[in-house]
Amino acid sequence: MAEQGERQRVTVVTGGSRGIGAAICLRLAAGGHDVAVGYRSDAEAAEDVDRLFATAAARLGPVTGLVNNAGVSGPVGPLADADPEGMRQALEVNILGYLLCARRAIGDMATGGGIVNISSAAATLGSPGTYVHYAAAKAAVDAMTIGLSKEVAANGIRVNCVAPGTIWTEFHADPQRPAKVAENVPMGRAGQPGEIAGAVAWLLSDDASYATGTVLRIAGGM
Repeated sequence: MAEQGERQRVTVVTGGSRGIGAAICLRLAAGGHDVAVGYRSDAEAAEDVDRLFATAAARLGPVTGLVNNAGVSGPVGPLADADPEGMRQALEVNILGYLLCARRAIGDMATGGGIVNISSAAATLGSPGTYVHYAAAKAAVDAMTIGLSKEVAANGIRVNCVAPGTIWTEFHADPQRPAKVAENVPMGRAGQPGEIAGAVAWLLSDDASYATGTVLRIAGGM
């Protein structure tokens, strides 16, 4: 909890039960945030988003931060072979889910706050042969970040984005994918969840008070 005289930071983290999300939760909690963790394996409807934020506010206090982290890759492989239903679900989680959460967060941030969207280096690399639809969804997240940051800046709300490269998590259909792609990364390795969490923590901190509309790429040079 925040000490007396300090602003209480109540941050909702979606997809916070494992991988990058779990690392973000731990890093923010260590930095004094009260963290509300949301996690689901399918697309969240608007009423589920409202319930998450209402519960966070009731138990912890007014929400001041949101980390849009929940995401799924959907089908892996060439687009021509991709299952349409799997693609639809991925787009709902990775785009609509982010938009719904941001929409609710803005309504709750009466005295300002911060939103960090988790995108991907795939947004500019395209991920050919792997998941073009996922890359397209993350490109939408980048666009959302830029547009929304301009829309709410006058309200004291900062909106930024972290775009990770390949990270050692359970996200990958092939558990060894991070090791396999390492030779193509200029730094010669995949990243760790904590390296992404540090970037998120900075963007939500007072040190980043003049940063909004930023897409911070943490991808080992990719």
